[in-house]
Amino acid sequence: MSDAAQPTAAEVRAAAEAVKTALDRHLAAVERRSGEDDPAVYEAFNELAAAAEEYDELLYDRYDEVTPFEIPGSDDALPPYTGPEEPSSLSVLIRRDYAVAEPQRLLAQAQRVEAVEESGAVTAGFDAASGTVHGALGVLFGEFEPDEIASRHKEFGLEEGDSTLWVTASDEQADPGEWLEAPFDQADTHQVVCRFDVSAVFDDDAEDDLDDDPDDAVGPELEAVLGGDEDRERTDADR
Repeated sequence: MSDAAQPTAAEVRAAAEAVKTALDRHLAAVERRSGEDDPAVYEAFNELAAAAEEYDELLYDRYDEVTPFEIPGSDDALPPYTGPEEPSSLSVLIRRDYAVAEPQRLLAQAQRVEAVEESGAVTAGFDAASGTVHGALGVLFGEFEPDEIASRHKEFGLEEGDSTLWVTASDEQADPGEWLEAPFDQADTHQVVCRFDVSAVFDDDAEDDLDDDPDDAVGPELEAVLGGDEDRERTDADR
């Protein structure tokens, strides 16, 4: 970074003062908290984390020094659970990403399905629905359950990407057909009971841990985040 782009000493000092102010506000919110999931404590925690991160960056840019603070990422925790204590309904939201790694394998599998269903009606040259990648995907997902495709994805020429599963709670079950046009638009993170994520990012983190301390390294491919009290305990541990 050039000298012209560096923060001034006054900016670093102002960032330090902001950390002090945020620290006082966080302590005051903790002292006044109304329960384990008090939103005021959660908000004060985020403000303190942001202030500390800003100060750390400016300090490094100006003086090439760092702080001992480790700011947990916002993606590592859910907001406080504010859904019903005794939910009468739940929704399971699932997203799985795949890369089409072997298109020819995908097309071949889809043609086999059509050949069985149509008693040999599929001809060479890819004239049927399975003759295009998007058509083949339609054939396969119409024939197999998503969980079966997930367990056999390599057979279909697919490569796994990230996936996530959210369980949300509510007081009332949606009316038939109510959300079909936009099934994920009404997802509220404050009503998530638990969430399960799978990502290569966790493998990378595990490799970093293994390099740092091979005796203590744990390399989970699945990271679960719980709402409510469990989430607060995890957040407190991260701090």
